[in-house]
This record gives sequence, C-alpha cells and structure tokens, in this order.
Amino acid sequence: MSLAAEGLGSAELRSAAGRLEATFVPKAGMLGWSLRHDGDELLGHPVSLSDYVETGQPTGIPLLHPWANRLASPEYEVAGRRVRLDLSAPNIHTDPHGLPIHGLVAGSSRWELVEEEPGLLRGRLDFTAWPELFAAFPFPHVVELSVSLSDDRIRIDTELAPTSNVAVPVAFGFHPHLRLPRLPRERWIVELPVTSRMELDERMLPTGRSEPVRIPPGPLGDRTFDDSFDGFADPPEFVLAGAGRRLTLRFMEGYRFAQVWAPPGSDFIAFEPMTAPINPFESERTLLVEPGSRYRARFEIAVTA
Repeated sequence: MSLAAEGLGSAELRSAAGRLEATFVPKAGMLGWSLRHDGDELLGHPVSLSDYVETGQPTGIPLLHPWANRLASPEYEVAGRRVRLDLSAPNIHTDPHGLPIHGLVAGSSRWELVEEEPGLLRGRLDFTAWPELFAAFPFPHVVELSVSLSDDRIRIDTELAPTSNVAVPVAFGFHPHLRLPRLPRERWIVELPVTSRMELDERMLPTGRSEPVRIPPGPLGDRTFDDSFDGFADPPEFVLAGAGRRLTLRFMEGYRFAQVWAPPGSDFIAFEPMTAPINPFESERTLLVEPGSRYRARFEIAVTA
C-alpha cells in the first residue's frame, strides 16, 4: 500500500546526481521509510507503515525516544522524578514480557516539518506541547531531527534541548534495518567494530556486567544477533557488504551503545545507535542534558559500489 493510500504524506530527498534517494514520513514519527541506491531499496521493512503506527514495532529507520529498547518496569525514577506509565495509552508499547519498549514517539503525528529541500529535511517535536507524551516523560524539551543526503551517504543529526530549568535524561536511539537487494542473507558480509558486549538476562535487560568480545568479519550465514554492546573500535563502523555494494553505518557523535539485531530468517540486519544502555533510567551511565545546553548525536550510512 502506498503512503498516499495510507493517508500519510511523505518527504522525498534526492542527491545532486540522483544516485541516492530517501523517503521520510514526518507525520509517522519522522520515520525513514526508504533509502534507494541506483533504484535499489536498502532498507528492510519487517512491518508495514500502518502496523508501525499502530504497534510501534520498528521498520525502516525509526527514531526511538525518549528511550531506546526497553525499560525494566512500567514505573521508573530518574533525575528526581518518579513516573508510572499508563500501559493502556496508545503510544506506549510493550514487549512479550509486558515491558515498555521503543519509547513514546513511534508513528507520532506531532512532528513539525520546518525545512524541506531536495537534499535536506528538518523536523521538530515540542515534547512538552502534547499531553500523551509529557505525561509519560515529564521533562520539558524539544527534539530536532535533520536528514541530509549526498550521492554516497545519508546523515542523520539529532539534537535534544531542555525548555525549562529541569535537566533532561538522554536515552534516544535509532533502529536502521539494512539489507542488500538480490543477494541471499547467507552471503552478506558483516563487520562489527565491537570490543565489549553487555550481559543480558532472560528479559533482555542488562545485568550490569560486560565481557570483552571480538567478532571477526565474515558472512552472516545462518548466524543471528540480538546483542548489546558498550565498547567499540575506533572508528565505530558497522558494515554490510556484498554483490559489489558496501553499506557502512558510522557513529559520528553522541552514540555510546549499540544493539545488533538479525533475527532468524530475516531479510535485514539492524545496527542500532543508542545514546544510553537498555533500561537507561536505572543506569548510572545515562547522561542528563542541563538547561541551556543541547545534546547532539549524529550517525551516517555511507553507500559505496
């Protein structure tokens, strides 16, 4: 079903020479829906756009805010504020264990499009202005998202700025689903620049322990991933390559953690930039951005052939 048929407009980006094209959906949480290189789709879509809006299950390149991944409980306390989430609220989604997952803005129509050019897109979300968002994360702030496109890369910049005298926890992330067209995943070559893996319990929550790890480059084959990492080589470059094409996802600024997800039988692998660990509001490693400051994070996906 087309975006128009689903009642959602889109913003189209095109590089100067037209080699790289992208489609974003501002009124569905600023979702990156498509990334095309020489006409070939490079993004996986585990669910449809309408399912994403309804269920919050990630697809394409979604922003996960104000937390990425999951919380340990519907109740959390951070920066001196205690919050009890209403799990019946339509913008709160849960995992199979009933834990809140993927933040509050999946599919949100609350974004304002502030700039749209062939190679540039900027959106803004005033979190405080919307009761369903502020009730579940009572920290006044705005989020600004900028997407820029050139012939060999897409770059996504995110800025979070407090709008009151209250510091704001920083725990957002992205969930890019990457794929190689016309090549079986068994023949995809992956490179993971990781040096430390976080130990997770049966609910996929951190235990507080990490272990050194090295994952040599090689075919994805029948391997699966659902792993959290807190140590990286320099520079942190996650690679998916094959059939004469190389996709490189680079952490450029602000991202200190990552999840790698490649479930059995999937036609994608997700390299997920995260500013904070899973269950961030119980972690001493989660940062606060103070009033008068901004938190900036940036990643890019470079495409070479």
